[in-house]
Amino acid sequence: MATQNLSPALPSPAHPLANPGYGKRGTPDQEPLHRDTFAHLPLRARYLAGFIDALPEGAAIDAKTLAKSQPLYGQMAVRSALNELTEAGHLRRVRRVAEQEGGTVRWVSETYWSRTARRSAWWTRFLDGDVPEPEAARVSVPEQRAPRSEAYRVLAQLGLREPRLALSAADCSALEDLAATWLARDPAPYGLTQALTAGLPATVHAPRAFVERRLRDKFPPERTRFRPSAPPEGPRRRTLVECTECGVPGRPEAIPDGLCRPCQATRPRTAPVDLTIRHG
Repeated sequence: MATQNLSPALPSPAHPLANPGYGKRGTPDQEPLHRDTFAHLPLRARYLAGFIDALPEGAAIDAKTLAKSQPLYGQMAVRSALNELTEAGHLRRVRRVAEQEGGTVRWVSETYWSRTARRSAWWTRFLDGDVPEPEAARVSVPEQRAPRSEAYRVLAQLGLREPRLALSAADCSALEDLAATWLARDPAPYGLTQALTAGLPATVHAPRAFVERRLRDKFPPERTRFRPSAPPEGPRRRTLVECTECGVPGRPEAIPDGLCRPCQATRPRTAPVDLTIRHG
């Protein structure tokens, strides 16, 4: 059938960008784009996946904007396609606690896109900041090198969390010792990432200098270690997954596959998605 070869319209160069920090965000270790990348998706979601994948980092990918930017589907159809992309493991909307200067706290929304379909367990690890260095990145280096430190890994992944703080390999090496000193005092990588990315200005002109300044200015105090008399309560979760359909936030286990249980109950049942990687 002709519809099986439906190709997405190329995004216009004028496709709007979202406010800084709110648009499309990429994920690490993605497979190259090939003919069968989105073949496992229903036709409508396959079309929209190709359209979103071609958009630049930071592009607005909300349903209203996407409906205006391509010729085939209206807003309701785009919403349904976004739900299908969420269930298939390509899309996640999350809310994070962002601490602004002065100690005020606010929630910000983020939208992550993965050309490669990911399982819910992978998304949970990624959104918690626990993503291993891709194997492809290691084998592409011509000479054998020692494994990078946790401090280097956190710095290298800043650009994935916040494009305004994308650092080069040289930047990460130069700041590695300073970040390692931070982690020696406070060994939670997510806390370091939050301290570096919270409350950013609209534009960061010199990411390396900005990160170095924050590493020095926000260096954690030395804390006296003690044994609590009773098991402490778990820390307040600072990242919540947002249901793609209705927008309600919750813990990852309460929103499996990116959709809350009430929204899943109203959706037609479909066959499980085959996440086997295909090479064309």
